[in-house]
Amino acid sequence: MPLPPLTGHAGARRRLADGRRAGNLPQVLLVSGPQGVGKQRLALWLGQLVLCERPGDEPCGRCRMCRMVEELAHPDLHWFFPIARPKAGEPGKQVEEAADALADEIAARRKQPMYALPDGMAIHPIASVRLLQQQAGLTAVEAGWRVFIIGDADRLVPQEASQEAANAMLKLLEEPPPRSLFVLTTVDPRRLLPTMRSRTAPVRLNRLSDADVRGFLAAHLPRKLDATELDARVSTAAGSIGQAIAAGDESAKAYTAAAQLLEAVAAGKGAALERALRQTPYAARGEFTAMLDALADTLGEAARASLGGSTRRAVPQSLRHRDPAPLLRAMDLVAEAREAAWGNVNPQLLLAVLGSELAEAL
Repeated sequence: MPLPPLTGHAGARRRLADGRRAGNLPQVLLVSGPQGVGKQRLALWLGQLVLCERPGDEPCGRCRMCRMVEELAHPDLHWFFPIARPKAGEPGKQVEEAADALADEIAARRKQPMYALPDGMAIHPIASVRLLQQQAGLTAVEAGWRVFIIGDADRLVPQEASQEAANAMLKLLEEPPPRSLFVLTTVDPRRLLPTMRSRTAPVRLNRLSDADVRGFLAAHLPRKLDATELDARVSTAAGSIGQAIAAGDESAKAYTAAAQLLEAVAAGKGAALERALRQTPYAARGEFTAMLDALADTLGEAARASLGGSTRRAVPQSLRHRDPAPLLRAMDLVAEAREAAWGNVNPQLLLAVLGSELAEAL
């Protein structure tokens, strides 16, 4: 199944196309913006533009190069995303395992291009960076450019309390091979090493319009939504197609879990700890980061409501009519927990600590 078209971001697309045409497109770009607004899709669009046989302001979409990119089959376009840490002990075997994991995911995305967010515990292991280094050292198959997309590049950092993968990537970005393009994506550039950020040219994407989100959902969701459900998806998406797509059962489970934790926090520190420790290991690890994201969003909505702003979701009763300062402090605590979750930390223990800290903050 070909990739769905890139939606929105006309200004960024125009600037990138102008840079390619003038021959001054930076070799290393850092695309940042809210979750689900199309950062990696923009990177794929740019890769298609660079590899296109007849490029203009947009890829032609008809040449062999364009078709191969749309089918995620171009041999000179390499897409890296977070995967589970390889289990093999030998470095060479780890690279093979990472290559197999990436190939399997690419095959899955060919079948279903509207892929889910990566598991919260997935990372860019050092094996993926070694694989990227190997590929960057090869010549282009089609005798043209090579494009390397590193999605969620901030997940290069947490490597068992070290920065091995990020530092290995840094060496490659310092002197990128000729006729190569590296596009890193992240929600927040501050999550990358400062030395890495300094070697990239920034591209910031903003949220999409409701009309853009609505048009995409109406045209590309495999299951057609009725008018009521479509309106609900658009209103809660806050300009993010990814959020709109995820606003189904899995997203609802994450918000329910976040609401349950907040109820436990409102009941006092002891109840919050008890609730956290009752979580099964699978629920804690597999759904933990999604719950943290939902928790941060819920607290943010409560903070906006406390300042008289409009909200996209109903604010839990326990958070209504509160002073914004404790809510902002609680959001900081959740952000710290979200960052810690990327490391080798037991999610169940981390949730117990977070519950205790939230009980004190709120």
